[in-house]
Amino acid sequence: MTATHTEPAHTAKQEWATGLTAFAAVMLFLVGLLDIFRGIMAIAEDDIFLTTRNYVFAYDLTGWGWIHLALGAVAVIVSIGLLRTATWARVVGVAIAGLVIIANFLSLPYYPVWSVVMIAISAFIIWALCVVQRGNLSDLSEERPLYDERSSHRV
Repeated sequence: MTATHTEPAHTAKQEWATGLTAFAAVMLFLVGLLDIFRGIMAIAEDDIFLTTRNYVFAYDLTGWGWIHLALGAVAVIVSIGLLRTATWARVVGVAIAGLVIIANFLSLPYYPVWSVVMIAISAFIIWALCVVQRGNLSDLSEERPLYDERSSHRV
């Protein structure tokens, strides 16, 4: 007897998981890139940001710039791992998005509107990474065949 190996059909749930993971990866890449730019602005020129007097959280903008620069660089690296559907990238992506939320909350007095936008985007990233079940990602990294081996038509 010969055994035939058939590829499992991709279900709608797997397509949904692929879409959410890709969404989170792209958004995390954008958040990381924007955090890198924000960090560079804070390091290079402190006059860009408006400071609020008597705010509970008062920090040196150059130090905050380095924090945003580091978070942005790690977010970009993790987003590449998310595009490869690595499980470690999902866990680290949630942690990085959480740290981005905290960093942007603490920098509200310096750049309030942008901080709120970054908090909202990071919350969507956390949602997208947490809503996908682990089992749905198991077959996502495998490539689908372009042609069916038994016939000459596309799958």
